[in-house]
Amino acid sequence: MVFVKAQKSKAYFKRFQVKYKRRREGKTDYRARIRLTNQDKNKYNTPKYRFVVRFTNKDIVAQIISASITGDMVLAAAYSHELPHFGLEVGLTNYAAAYCTGLLLARRVLKTLEMDEEYQGNVEATGEDFSVEPADSRRPFRALLDVGLLRTTTGNRVFGALKGALDGGLDIPHSEKRFAGFSKDSKQLDAEVHRKYIYGGHVASYMGTLMEDEPDKYQSHFSGYIKRGIEADGIEELYKRVHAAIRADPTGKKSEKQPPKEHKRYNLKKLTYEERKEKLIERLTALNSAADDDEDDDE
Repeated sequence: MVFVKAQKSKAYFKRFQVKYKRRREGKTDYRARIRLTNQDKNKYNTPKYRFVVRFTNKDIVAQIISASITGDMVLAAAYSHELPHFGLEVGLTNYAAAYCTGLLLARRVLKTLEMDEEYQGNVEATGEDFSVEPADSRRPFRALLDVGLLRTTTGNRVFGALKGALDGGLDIPHSEKRFAGFSKDSKQLDAEVHRKYIYGGHVASYMGTLMEDEPDKYQSHFSGYIKRGIEADGIEELYKRVHAAIRADPTGKKSEKQPPKEHKRYNLKKLTYEERKEKLIERLTALNSAADDDEDDDE
C-alpha cells in the first residue's frame, strides 16, 4: 500500500489569501498601478495625476485621475463620442480620433485650471515630438501615462491620444519610440508618417485602395463617410477643422436629447392602503351584484 503525502494540507488552506478582486478579474495590473500612484511622503497629500486612456469597441475614454484613500478622483474626462460636436462624426476609434480625444482632454483640463492661455501647446500638428516648456509663473500640468493592460506596441492608438495631449499643452513624460512612424532600424521618428496618421492619411489611403480594387467592400466599409459626403481627399481638412474647433471651445456640450415625458412601466403601480381598500370594496360589490343576478334568474 502506497501513501501519498498531502501537498496542500488544512494548514495551507487556512493561510491561503485570495488576490484582489480586480486582479482575479484580470482588470488591473497592481504592480504597474502602485508605481503610478505612489506619492513621495514630502509631497504632503499632493495629488499625483495619471493620464488614463481606455478603448472600447465604439468609444475612446481619456481621463485625468488622481488616487486617494477613498478612491480615484477624476479631474477631467473626454470621450470620442463627443467629437461629433466638433465636426467629426465618423471614424471615432482610429488613431486620428485618439489624437483628437487627447487634445480635447488637454485643452479642457487646462481651461478648468485657467492655464489654457499660458500653455497653448503645439497649435499645428507636424508629427514631430513636442514637449511643453515651463512658463514664468506656473509650471505645466504634469500627468503620467496610464495604459492599463494594453500592449504598448509601436503605433498603438494610445500613443495617438498621448500625442494629442502633448500638443494640447500637458507635460507627460514620454519617448518618441512608440509613436507611429518610428523606425527600429534608423532609431528615428519619421515625422511625415506620424503626421499622416494624425490627420487620418492612413484611412484616406485605404479608402483609395478599396475604391479602386473592391468597390462593393468600399461601399459597406465606408458607408458613413459616403453618407456624409466625405472623400479621401478631404479627410485632412476635416481633421484640421476639428482641431481648430476643439481649441476654440473645449468645454463639454450638453446632450440635446430630451428625457421621455412619460416613463414606461413594466410592472404594476404600487397602490396605497386607501386605494387597495377601495379596490377591494369594488370587487366585493361586483361579486355581490353578480350573486343577486344569479338568484333572480333562478326564480
